[in-house]
Amino acid sequence: MAPDITLFFLNASRSIRIAFLLEALNLPYTLISADRAPNGLAPPDFKARIRAAGQSLGKSPTLLDGDLVIAESGAIVEYLLEVYDTEHTLMPPLGDAAGRAKVREWVHAAEGGFMMPAMPVLYTRWQVPEHVPDRDQLLAVVEKKLSANVHNSFDWLEGQLKAQKAQGSGWLVGQGLTAADVVLQFSVQFIMERKLGVGGREEGKWPEVVAWLERTEAVEAYRKAVSKTGYSLDGNFRK
Repeated sequence: MAPDITLFFLNASRSIRIAFLLEALNLPYTLISADRAPNGLAPPDFKARIRAAGQSLGKSPTLLDGDLVIAESGAIVEYLLEVYDTEHTLMPPLGDAAGRAKVREWVHAAEGGFMMPAMPVLYTRWQVPEHVPDRDQLLAVVEKKLSANVHNSFDWLEGQLKAQKAQGSGWLVGQGLTAADVVLQFSVQFIMERKLGVGGREEGKWPEVVAWLERTEAVEAYRKAVSKTGYSLDGNFRK
């Protein structure tokens, strides 16, 4: 019996992680998507649909699988892997405790190690009014102070990718794409595109990170997810 999966997908958000994962697992799903409103937030009617489906905060991504309602991208990823990755396509098998632990490490680092130190940079930009004198200089000083942990995380990722490269792999864990790559991709892409404490891809400071990011973006499952959802970091998202 085919799964009865529905994905509530907000553009320019962590929702792409779930669409990427669903495509990589070759799982059919119904897509309910929305672009961001002019204020950069999820449209109220879209949030209302998610609440009506059983997620009281109206958060995206939200996944329905039959009667089950799950929010939070990390929780959704763990559920999909546990239930549907029976061939261990994106998570090593139970006998490989070390490999499974490394995948989980990156899945959690995507938020705790990358997004958590980067988001204060974005929030600062949002909160300092345009009319503040010398706003750009002020933001530059504040962002420099906030960027240390973002740099630390990118240095760590660069080092791990170099170590993997020495083992003949272009991926975070083992020799192929795993959930680690799927989940961390959005964090790195978002931080670099928004320049949240780091420069963009053109900066050249983390060449292995950029090469890895481009590999993930070339994966067929990711390209299918982008095509199906219309995913983009452009549009109404506040910068």
